[in-house]
Amino acid sequence: MAEKLVNYYGMNLARLLADKLAAVYPAFPRQKFLAAYSKKYAPLALTPRVELLADLLKQNLPDDYETAVTLLTQIMGDENPSETGMFKNYYWLMPVGKFIEKYGMEHFDASVNAIAELTKRNTGEYAIRPFLEKYPRPSLVVMKKWARAKNFHLRRLASEGLRPRLPWAKNLTRYIENPKPVFEILTLLQTDDVRFVRKSVANNLRDYAQENPDATRALLAEWERVDNPNTRWIVKEARAKLK
Repeated sequence: MAEKLVNYYGMNLARLLADKLAAVYPAFPRQKFLAAYSKKYAPLALTPRVELLADLLKQNLPDDYETAVTLLTQIMGDENPSETGMFKNYYWLMPVGKFIEKYGMEHFDASVNAIAELTKRNTGEYAIRPFLEKYPRPSLVVMKKWARAKNFHLRRLASEGLRPRLPWAKNLTRYIENPKPVFEILTLLQTDDVRFVRKSVANNLRDYAQENPDATRALLAEWERVDNPNTRWIVKEARAKLK
């Protein structure tokens, strides 16, 4: 997927971000931002291009992080009503997620609120992971709240952000030996009506089936006693990775 996406992160995306920011923040130095990106992006792969854009946002938005992230939230537009399209239609928000991940670590509340808005369009699964590492307890409180949210994107993030093995992201090893905090959140999602959410729960448990098969097997045995077709679907999908 990265190879297919890289071409979307050229000057077209830089101009899109610059135009959207200039509309909500007239002082945004549009030409300076575009000139800086044009000098460096061409030889870079996808992830370095996303990070370069995040760095340039930092350099060209107000120094105060909370002011800057508020402006970035304002350009996100309408929420994604679909279970698909997060990368196809909202790919341009990836640098915003990287900005939060890289520059928002000392601003927990503002960053988590921005991640919640981000995931309703693109995804917050990458941005939330360093907060889970640095602020495990308050982050889990937030994840439990998201697991009970009406918005299915938030419910999906409650699972996807806690996957121990997430593509394009550093492994989250904190809960490998004791996955109880993660399993408590996944249990809140075990009967979810939205396939997008259930698929994330199943993938999370597939990861744990490889990392801690005994704990995963015990959890699935409990879930097998739940008389719900959505739970049965998750169990079947998750068991495919159990040895």
